[in-house]
Amino acid sequence: MNRILVLSLTVLVLITTGAWAQHPPGGPPPPPGDPMKEHFFPPDLVMRYQNSIGLTPDQQETIRAELKESQARFTDLQWQQQAEAEKMHSLLKQNPVDAEQALSQLDKLLRIEAEIKRIHFSLLVHIKNTLTPEQQSQLAEAKKQRPHDRQGPGHRPGEDRSHGRPPHSFDPTR
Repeated sequence: MNRILVLSLTVLVLITTGAWAQHPPGGPPPPPGDPMKEHFFPPDLVMRYQNSIGLTPDQQETIRAELKESQARFTDLQWQQQAEAEKMHSLLKQNPVDAEQALSQLDKLLRIEAEIKRIHFSLLVHIKNTLTPEQQSQLAEAKKQRPHDRQGPGHRPGEDRSHGRPPHSFDPTR
């Protein structure tokens, strides 16, 4: 029973830190490239190049509205996630750990994590669908020319700009 708990907690750590980089043994190999990075455009990239790609006022408003809605939902989920993480911490401090309760708590945390990722994915889909094919091509070229630009002004490649936030908290295409 303790092995199951340890395994479950290990999976949680790997998922929340973004360290699950390899496919599981015996599973299918990962697809070539990262489809999220390849096909989507993070909001900060669109904002940075809005003039050069000719973003219209209607497009700007659509993207702003999507961002506001996503950020509000994301903030609520962050609060829930923190509360559930505190509960998990309390459960894990017990000796012995109640495996059933810990696994149930893990399920709650994973559901919240999945909803956060779903919100990010939905936002990226809406942004892409708002852009014209020409604008998408221009942004794709901008990503190729300056791949580190996604991190913002003053970013140095390899620099951690998360400020203690999990990788999914700002840019889901990482």
